[in-house]
Amino acid sequence: MKFHHHGYVSEDPRVTQPAGVGINRSPELPDEMDVLIIGAGPAGMLAAAQLSVFPDIRAHIVERRPSRLELGHADGIQARTVETFQAFGFKNEIVDEAYRITETAFWKPDPENPDHIVRTAITEDDPYGISEFEHIIVNQARVLDYFREFMARQPSRMGVNFGYEFVGLTIDDSEYPVEVELMATAGPDQGETRRVRAKYVLGADGARSKVRSAIGATHQGKISYHAWGVADVIAKTDFPDIRLKSIINSSKGNILHIPREGGYLFRTYVDLGEVPEDDNHEIRKTPLEEIVRRGNEIMAPYSFEVEDVAWWSVYEVGHRVTDRFDDVAEPSDEATPHVFIAGDACHTHSAKAGQGMNVSMQDGFNLSWKLAQVLRGYSSERLLRTYTQERQKIAQDLIDFDLEWSGRMAGRGDGESIEEFYVRTAEFPAGFMTQYEPSLLISDEAKQELATGYPLGKRFKSARAVRRADANDHHIGHQHRADGRWRIYVFADAAHPAEHSTVDNFAQWLENDPSSPVVRHTKPGDDRDSVFDVKVIYQQPHREFNVTDAPAAFRPECGPHRVEDWNLVYGTIPGEDIFDLRGISRDGAVIIVRPDMYVAHIAGLEDTDSIARFFEPIFDLSQSADAQPRTRELDHVG
Repeated sequence: MKFHHHGYVSEDPRVTQPAGVGINRSPELPDEMDVLIIGAGPAGMLAAAQLSVFPDIRAHIVERRPSRLELGHADGIQARTVETFQAFGFKNEIVDEAYRITETAFWKPDPENPDHIVRTAITEDDPYGISEFEHIIVNQARVLDYFREFMARQPSRMGVNFGYEFVGLTIDDSEYPVEVELMATAGPDQGETRRVRAKYVLGADGARSKVRSAIGATHQGKISYHAWGVADVIAKTDFPDIRLKSIINSSKGNILHIPREGGYLFRTYVDLGEVPEDDNHEIRKTPLEEIVRRGNEIMAPYSFEVEDVAWWSVYEVGHRVTDRFDDVAEPSDEATPHVFIAGDACHTHSAKAGQGMNVSMQDGFNLSWKLAQVLRGYSSERLLRTYTQERQKIAQDLIDFDLEWSGRMAGRGDGESIEEFYVRTAEFPAGFMTQYEPSLLISDEAKQELATGYPLGKRFKSARAVRRADANDHHIGHQHRADGRWRIYVFADAAHPAEHSTVDNFAQWLENDPSSPVVRHTKPGDDRDSVFDVKVIYQQPHREFNVTDAPAAFRPECGPHRVEDWNLVYGTIPGEDIFDLRGISRDGAVIIVRPDMYVAHIAGLEDTDSIARFFEPIFDLSQSADAQPRTRELDHVG
């Protein structure tokens, strides 16, 4: 991380100075705000963390619980989520306390004794090198803790207002168009209600979302009548893979075994079999003793004896996607959404693919930077229409994958072994199959051939280069921070940076031309890197040029002392050339990456008009007045 550019910092540099709404911030919930987030689960907390970065945004998050979550039910953290944690600055800390999955063991009936299981395969967790990030297991409660700590360090000094439950809402055409009724669930005002107003509301209040009901959105899908028991336990056992993720398919049923962090605890998902349609959820009354008995029956000749239980439950697999993720019932070019839903509020599925918490957080990431861009006066409200457009399709892709995965876990398949399916589809559960289609935020004139290793619409896959100023090698993508900025990665042409080259001409355009996004969309008086983080990667190894050879566009002055930032100029690593690794044209290329780390445009160094055209509608404020007011009666739901 970079610091000291505003002056010497002697304490933890991650703790920023309070600014804007963070100066003398009251812990009480105000009557009016820019954004109100309902629910302090993964989706809501990531969105809150992103918004907390901006001292000019009045965002608040409420949670019906009276205090922090002590024990979460989700625990699988995929590599894309770990990458996201890095953008929020706590990747190393959370990985250090987590259990890391590196292999998965598969167990099936012994051909010579079908009542017993034998290990049939062990697969690497990432055999194709999909990501340099870890696949980890850590309790949801700790994830929320890290986000809350991040928020407390940001200029806005945002916290969680515990003890508030959503009751209902109305929408009108006022400055703060969403009126929300809340009820206190704890404290001296318990049982009392109050109304607050917000410009935007995010409902991240779980599978039984009252916000979803209030905006009239409905789940599409059904329960598949198959039940599982799940328990987090400490147990004595002779099962040799107790500290490996294991998938057990026996003649008596199926188990998904997940070791937990700390070296002793593990989670077991035990197959309870098919459930009659008229069961009326009676299966949920299955006692823990029966789950343990079934687990021991399935894993014979091995067994486990439970010594301590942290949590257990019984659930039926459900697969549902909500018909829309915002309050606009009939999308049009005029309608502006003001209420959104995320996470389990708009998609539910089984827990065994480890996607619920992960996809929910990406919902929050997708929406929150867009809200910030609108609220800070960089984009019109039409930017917010892209949230449902992008995330609903991703949720449906998740449901389709989970249906197939759950079926295979339950013993249904097409002849392909479960381990073959697991390896073949590894990119999806790792979180890297998301690919947004051309839209307002994804260019329809990108030149994919200039950077074949950066598929348009997919997340920017990092690679290493050497920072010229200090000769340290870095993954350039790992410098991406959740600060709401766009990234412009400039891959230079082959000419030496001290000589006249195409990249020099591009830099001059970027620095001085009125059509340049940096010139046109940076507000007067702001640092040149306040909206766009521009990095250049030269084809030469770092010792073949000086950082001062790079044009001024790649050495912006920043901070009150107007010191040049020399951390943005890179050279290649011999034998690990990023141009070769990511299929970058030797004629150079420009990769534009959204604040949530997805590749939005690919252009040549000479394609300045294309780059200007891409950014123009995104930063166009002229359509803000097009929004049509919609009034709705207060909907008391619960």
